[in-house]
Amino acid sequence: MFVAPGVACLLAPNASMMTGPGTNTWLLGDPPVAVLDPGPDIPSHVEAILAAAPGLETVFVTHTHPDHSPAAATLKARSGARLVGRPAPRDGRQDERFVPDAIPARDEIFAAGKLRLRAIDTPGHASNHVCWLLEGDGLLFSGDHILEGVTPVIPVPDGDLAAYLEALERLKRYPLRAIAPGHGRVIAEPLREIDRVIAHRLAREAKVVAALGTRDSATLDELLAQVYSDVPADRHFLARLSLEAHLIKLERDGRAARDGIVWHAR
Repeated sequence: MFVAPGVACLLAPNASMMTGPGTNTWLLGDPPVAVLDPGPDIPSHVEAILAAAPGLETVFVTHTHPDHSPAAATLKARSGARLVGRPAPRDGRQDERFVPDAIPARDEIFAAGKLRLRAIDTPGHASNHVCWLLEGDGLLFSGDHILEGVTPVIPVPDGDLAAYLEALERLKRYPLRAIAPGHGRVIAEPLREIDRVIAHRLAREAKVVAALGTRDSATLDELLAQVYSDVPADRHFLARLSLEAHLIKLERDGRAARDGIVWHAR
């Protein structure tokens, strides 16, 4: 699937509840000389990448969750490509095989053939998350920071909701034309989608505050069913992670406090 001049999508064969139809691996250049988010280290997927980009020079990564970066180490071993991204945090959920050759600073520009990518640090879903903006086009490769029709989980302790919201607001300052997410279809109205995600998170925060206000104290699990009553029960194990992220943000804001495993309003 071609989404812009010199940009094509190769879908990884890792469809699941967490990944939707699979991870979007972006091929960059004409012919492709770079790949962004190479996805899981599945042999057939690695072979498809190398067949599409036999002159592979650079592998860019948005973050090191296991559905986004593990193929990077194999591609480097096979092609000698340079790895660009931020090192994996040590939270037990990361691809620690990813060892970057270059660590991007905010607004640093990298070449992908004739294309230019701007690094935008966007912590929140992961502390090492980076979005990549295609210069001159406005296409934002958003990884898991912004997804089609859903909001990403904020998995603490590495995830940080306050940082996530700050990064969303900061993204609105860039000249965005469209968003190419890590999963799902290209998003045609980027500012509207960013505002939707912010509004969703703030509405969820209001539900957390309201739930705390109806109780003297409550555990995370006691709050979960009330705050996420609109989410199917089989996804509550994911919602629990984001609920904890909301509570930690409220604690830092001085609006909630905890005593061991028990939370209460302040």
